[in-house]
Amino acid sequence: MKYIRIKNSSDRIPVGKIVCVGRNYAEHAKELGNEIPAGPVIFLKPSSSVIYSDEEIVYPSFSIEMHHEVELVLLIGKKVKNAGLTEAGEAIAGYGVGLDMTLRDIQDELKKKGHPWTIAKCFDTSAVLSDFILKNDYSLTLNEEISLSINDENRQREKLKLMLFPPVKLVQYVSSYMTLEEGDLIFTGTPKGVGKVAKGDKLFARVENVAELNCKVI
Repeated sequence: MKYIRIKNSSDRIPVGKIVCVGRNYAEHAKELGNEIPAGPVIFLKPSSSVIYSDEEIVYPSFSIEMHHEVELVLLIGKKVKNAGLTEAGEAIAGYGVGLDMTLRDIQDELKKKGHPWTIAKCFDTSAVLSDFILKNDYSLTLNEEISLSINDENRQREKLKLMLFPPVKLVQYVSSYMTLEEGDLIFTGTPKGVGKVAKGDKLFARVENVAELNCKVI
């Protein structure tokens, strides 16, 4: 079982569902040749895909094009279904930074066939998590910067406020289709600048004032 690590706490919360949001920054949608969506694009990752800061991302043998995607991650702290905006906000317990590693070649092939993206998103080590800061300890403003560098070279850098659908609206939207429970995570989408990684690359991801992580591709 995988657990969520909380900053300055010995508490460990079992990871539930991992709900991911695609195309939540307009420039990222454009760089992949996708239309800007009218509503959130949702897919899932299994908890078995989780690793943590200072662990290693294993490059799958069945892909030749793995991409980095840095994202703000929401920690859900209580059960909600069909939440209004107030209840959705109250359901967010904390924040972290994560990497949604994506097999772009596999994803593109599946999209052409009209098939789900599952294989491209759900492989082992594809969800990298930082420690989480509780909402009671930090109030997110969305003026924070999210960034990712590879081998000390910046690849992604953007303000959270450029998300098309901010955290509260994402929780509201997801809860209208599925019950969210304590320990569930929502990856909120990645900004522009996604690209290939190679074996040996060292990745550093950060959300300003919130969390950071380091990992290596092997």
